[in-house]
Amino acid sequence: MFDLIQELDAIERGVARDAETVTATVSRTYRATAEEVWDAVTNPERLPRWFYPVTGNLREGGEFQLVGNAGGRILRCEAPNRLEVTFGGPDSILVLSITQEGEWTTLQLVHTVPLAIAQSGAGALFVGPGWDGALLGLGLHLDGQDVGDPLAAANSPEVIEFNRGSIERWTGAVERSGSATGDEIAALREIAVAQYTVVPE
Repeated sequence: MFDLIQELDAIERGVARDAETVTATVSRTYRATAEEVWDAVTNPERLPRWFYPVTGNLREGGEFQLVGNAGGRILRCEAPNRLEVTFGGPDSILVLSITQEGEWTTLQLVHTVPLAIAQSGAGALFVGPGWDGALLGLGLHLDGQDVGDPLAAANSPEVIEFNRGSIERWTGAVERSGSATGDEIAALREIAVAQYTVVPE
């Protein structure tokens, strides 16, 4: 289906913590135009092919709901370069930035949540591997590969193995950031393993 190491290494990850928030940042470059990437991440007909079905008033100021996942409000929508939404709660902010250079386009996703919710920089392990999986699915979609049911694909042996590698890389990103203690990282890593590598019965 895909080259595991190549896909894991294609994603850049970062974690930051200040007095009030924790931020997880992921980015990946695709061989596509900014317009193509924008359409893939905002078009309600394409989203179910690699992510989740979406419903709602899909315009700036409107609200959206990912079927079976989080919803929120669309704060800014500036095609084809910037999308800013709340995600799962009013203080959980997701910003997508899309920039093109030549035939390559970089998608950067920045997810910021209150420190009170994340508890420490290790809170990035709650969401980081999930965003890695989304960037993987987007890449396959942009390459013209049919992933079938994205939720079923998420439980495939290949993606479970990808998730294991993702958790290790996010653990390293948290450690390098100095934003969590060893005990905090170990506890959240254990939760991430249960969340992203155990297939529901």
